[in-house]
Formats: sequence, C-alpha cells, structure tokens
Amino acid sequence: MSKVLIVAEHLNGELNAATAKCVSAAQALAPAVIDIVVLAADPAAVAAQAAQIAGVNKVLSVTNAANAHAIAQVQAPQIAALAAGYSHVLGPSTTFGKDLMPCVAALLGVNQISDLMAVDGAHAFKRPIYAGNAIISVQAPADQTVVATVRTASWPEAAQGSSASIEAVSVDAALPRHTRFVGLAAGATDRPDLQSAKRVVSGGRGVGSEENFKIIYALADKLGAGVGASRAAVDAGYVPSDLQVGQTGKIIAPELYVAVGISGAIQHLTGIKDAGTIVAINKDGDAPIFEIADIGLVGDLFQILPELEAALG
Repeated sequence: MSKVLIVAEHLNGELNAATAKCVSAAQALAPAVIDIVVLAADPAAVAAQAAQIAGVNKVLSVTNAANAHAIAQVQAPQIAALAAGYSHVLGPSTTFGKDLMPCVAALLGVNQISDLMAVDGAHAFKRPIYAGNAIISVQAPADQTVVATVRTASWPEAAQGSSASIEAVSVDAALPRHTRFVGLAAGATDRPDLQSAKRVVSGGRGVGSEENFKIIYALADKLGAGVGASRAAVDAGYVPSDLQVGQTGKIIAPELYVAVGISGAIQHLTGIKDAGTIVAINKDGDAPIFEIADIGLVGDLFQILPELEAALG
C-alpha cells in the first residue's frame, strides 16, 4: 500500500490552500497513510492548521531555525531524509513547489513528475504538455519513490474538520551553507493571493495603461478578489510580473474569473482552463475569450466596470 508524504506550503504562520489540494491528489492514490510535514522555525501554528485537513493521518513538525524561510536547498535534504518509508512525496506545483521538489527528487536519485493532474494508479499519472493542449500518461518506476508536484488547478481542496496527531520530529541531515536568505521583495496588499483566491479579476492590453488599471483593482476590491493580468499587460508595464496569469505566469482555478480587456490568447487560456465561471468583458465581440467564457459582455470596459461596481453596492 502507498504511503504519502506531503510537504506543506506556508507563509507567515498561514498554511497555503495548495496543501489541502495536494491531500486531494494523495487521496486519489487510495493510500494507507497520508502524512504532512511542516518545516519552520516555529511550526506549531501551521501544524495545527494542517492537522485539520480531512484524510491526514499525522503531521510531522520539524523545528529548525534554518527553516525560518522556505529555501529549497535547505529544506530538500530534510525532506529527502524524511522520505524513507514513504512511497510518494508530493508538493504543490506553485512557485514554492517548483523550486523545492526538483531538489528533493535529485537527492533521492529519481525523476520528478511535474503538474500531476490525474491518478490512474499507484505509479501511473496524467500531466499536461504543450501548454495544456495535450495530456500525457506517465508511468513511474514501481521500485522508486515517486516525487511529484501537484497541479493545484486540477484538484479541489480537501475538506476540513479533522484532528490528526502532531508529532515533533528531528531530522539528521547536513544542511548546505552556500545558499542563504537575503530578503523577500513582495508588494504589500490586502487582496487574496492570486493562486489561492476564490475570485480573480484580470486586466489585459485593453485596459490601456498603468493608470487605468486602477479600475481593475477597484472591481477586485468590491468582489474581495485577487488581481491578475495577461502577459500583454505585464509586458506593457501596467502591472508587475507576479500578477501574470497564463502559460508563462500562474496557473489558477478560481471559482470566478473576470477577464477585462483580455483577447484570449491560447497562452492565457492555458492558465484559466480549470476556472469555475469565466466572465469576459471586451469591446471586440469576436475576441477568442468569448469562446470559453460562461458569461460575455461586449462593450466599453470603462463604462461596464463602473456600472458593475455600482450594482455591487
């Protein structure tokens, strides 16, 4: 029977929703055990949150000052040491997971499976290729530990309400000194994180300028939504690159996605294909975005968005 170890993603004492999505992927394996490992300088709060995820058997709590910041080269040796006895080690296909899990796979001497989106068996999986335009079946060696990143857009969050046991563990692993934390540069915002937001409002080239992008932020604030952008908007300098949604940006699956002034290039559609309800607002009625939108509004975004805001109260 499979035994799965999931690496928890967290920041500032808050567990990222991507961890619960990894649990859903793990449950598809029908394993004997699903454990979560939390690495931090003080993991108590995050471990308590992880213990509430349904289906989790045990939370391994690793306390180490070196884990104060999520540095892949520091955490990977610890995870590789803990992987003994587990058949699968999973992490989210987020910036955190994409940085960390290849290091874990390298230390274990196995190939990583990226963007796991479906489980066909204990060692058989599906993952997207060609920007999501094709799905490939992957067979991992049965005699090796499976190390994989989970495509969070393809899995729901596992339910809450459990009370798994929490076990403090120590890890005997040599930690490198060649990589150290210098600083974290991130824009301060009260809006939801783009990759975990239930609602997202994105702007494209049609918004016209950095100044005009304020209208996107205003609607997002009304909806309690995260803010995204197309690559065209990022390349034009309207917003920073961390807001980019699409093949070369973030792959997201919010319950509601509002695309404003976005034509719908295939690279952008790749990033939102698993979204729940897609609303498109564009003055070009022939824009490709309308082919996949659930609700389409053809018109001037500078007229429609203020009307939407007013209707939202």
